[in-house]
Amino acid sequence: MTVSSPADLRNVALVGHQGSGKTALAEAMLYTSGALGRPGSVNEGTTQSDYHPSEKDRQMSIFTSLLHAEWHGDKINILDTPGYPDFASEVIAAMKVTDTAIYVMDARSGVEVGTEMAWTYGEQEDTPSLFVVNHIDQQASDFRTIIDEIEDRFGRGATVVQIPAGEGTRSLIDVLRMQQLYYPEGASEPEVQPIDDAFADEAQELHQTLVEDIAANDEALMETYFEQGKLTEEQMRDGLRAAMLERELFPVFVTSATEVIGVSRLMSFIDNVCPSPADRPIETESGDALVANADDDTVAFVYRTMAQEHVGEYSYVRAYDGTLTSGSDLENASTGATERIGQIYVLNGDDRQNVPRLVAGDLGALVKLDDTNTNDTLREARSDVVIPPIQFPRPRYTMAVEATETGTEDKLAQGLHQITDEDPSLVYEHDPILNQLTLSGQGELHLQIAKSRLQRRAGVEVTFHEPRISYREAIKNRAQADYRHKKQSGGAGEFADISMLVEPLDGDFHPPDFVDVRGEETVETEWGAEIHFVNAIVGGVIDMNKFFSSIQKGVLEAMKEGPVAGFPVGDIRVCIYDGGMHPVDSNEAAFKRAAYECFRNAFHDATPVLLEPIYEVTVTTPEEYTGDVISDLNTRRGQIQGITTQGPLQQISAEVPEAELHKYSTTLRSVTHGRGLHMTRFSHYEPMPGNVQEEVVNQETAEAAA
Repeated sequence: MTVSSPADLRNVALVGHQGSGKTALAEAMLYTSGALGRPGSVNEGTTQSDYHPSEKDRQMSIFTSLLHAEWHGDKINILDTPGYPDFASEVIAAMKVTDTAIYVMDARSGVEVGTEMAWTYGEQEDTPSLFVVNHIDQQASDFRTIIDEIEDRFGRGATVVQIPAGEGTRSLIDVLRMQQLYYPEGASEPEVQPIDDAFADEAQELHQTLVEDIAANDEALMETYFEQGKLTEEQMRDGLRAAMLERELFPVFVTSATEVIGVSRLMSFIDNVCPSPADRPIETESGDALVANADDDTVAFVYRTMAQEHVGEYSYVRAYDGTLTSGSDLENASTGATERIGQIYVLNGDDRQNVPRLVAGDLGALVKLDDTNTNDTLREARSDVVIPPIQFPRPRYTMAVEATETGTEDKLAQGLHQITDEDPSLVYEHDPILNQLTLSGQGELHLQIAKSRLQRRAGVEVTFHEPRISYREAIKNRAQADYRHKKQSGGAGEFADISMLVEPLDGDFHPPDFVDVRGEETVETEWGAEIHFVNAIVGGVIDMNKFFSSIQKGVLEAMKEGPVAGFPVGDIRVCIYDGGMHPVDSNEAAFKRAAYECFRNAFHDATPVLLEPIYEVTVTTPEEYTGDVISDLNTRRGQIQGITTQGPLQQISAEVPEAELHKYSTTLRSVTHGRGLHMTRFSHYEPMPGNVQEEVVNQETAEAAA
């Protein structure tokens, strides 16, 4: 359909826990609108939204699908999001561009972790929201318990609009319209019936509560309510929309998506009450409010990038202002490059329809943009508008990755670049010190999906293994060493003699009596350590003008692969205070070798230790799992720093060695039954316990020997 005004649009995101029925609800919405002849099935792999091979294989949503339906002359864009925590970035991106979040819950399970996570993202975006209690036709459903859970977890703003007319029923009672709606099997439209006597009193009480909730958030409606004792349906709609925009009220509906019960009424509510893009100005990076208007200068935002088979790369966009038109030229606010807008599509999963334009507020996809990625703003050249970027979550799970077949490393690098461009919550890094390539994401399944995408996109097979830890070597004390390098094999020989003092770089230098400091130089190493070279040579026993750089090179080479276990050496002071040279045989190579060996000898005598990276870990969990989480952190050598209350959740702060965090997200999910989340951030290095150091040294020695 052709949309001419933002007022004719509704953008909704279906969010919630895995298995709550979001995809089935999306299918039912398309079927009810006439966009589908029959609803597809997740189990049979026939749904519009779960069309990727990995989604069909696992029978679950992994990527957010863009769908749309026409309802009473308006267009409803539907974003069907995954519920598994590993794919949180898909939900976050959808929340960025939607105007209403629909929290879908299984009537048999109540509020689950996926719902809680999505609620957090909705709060961050200040998104108007409503609840849909799904599978209401099932005998095990417990609607009233779920309402109590919703109010307990998300506040008293939840206001009931519909209730089921008994357990396992095909009827529901709409307390806004005060009607009972019966959905015959196979029908998408209900039969309107009088409210059953068994529910009449409850329905009247809930209607009164709904009216009072609406009036309480609007002074004019409150006065009308006091004067007339009631509100018209139109007044209730307007009041609900205003309260939803302020996130004061969150209407609660009931459905059975697989049986298409309650879906038509939900779609009418979306159309009549939920805000349009015109109702929700967005704040730009400059702090100005951008109001959707089809006649303004064009501003569009790329919220997702993904390759489609036989099509190429799609840039999923929301037109925030003006009209995005095929054939127009827009500036990329991030790069300054000009992009020619080619074909524009509106989508129903992988079904696409070419359209000439998208008006402000609409969602669609562009193809073959040359220099535009996720989070980029496209605008008129004269514009200075920038849409704030999506804040994707930091990685929680890391694996080392390498190509299975030798010679495919370039394909692997290209594939990693492609998939991390498409999914910014995936991060790959190359550590030149460890010669290790790592891929990080939100969890084990997230990386397994990335592995499958690498195979399909780049044609490269990869293997994952536990990443090596970037330890550091250091010393506790001061030590001295002498080393004489002498080599004679006929003709010119090699000679260099060095006396060296080493100590930790943790304060000012207090040289011993026999050291006469002549100069000091600081060098930053490639691995981030700092080394202070002290020149204390007197009497010209070493020509430091000639050989000082060679001595530095020898020490730095020894530091790069430390004497204890081959890890880089941390901050240290090296003082060269004595030595000797030969007028013929001394050269740069000799002094580099002598410095290398002398440093290693001194290092071994200075009480060497291994330092391990320590991470700040923040775990958010329901209170009932706090003890189990702390107990598990203690087994990981974690040091608890504090516990704070965040609403119904507890936030535990700890410092934990990186070596103890491998696959922690999987363990935490098990300990908290999927309801715990954690964030990590590098803090500092500190010495590891002696028994742990011994294990690491033995392991590194064995691997080096092998």
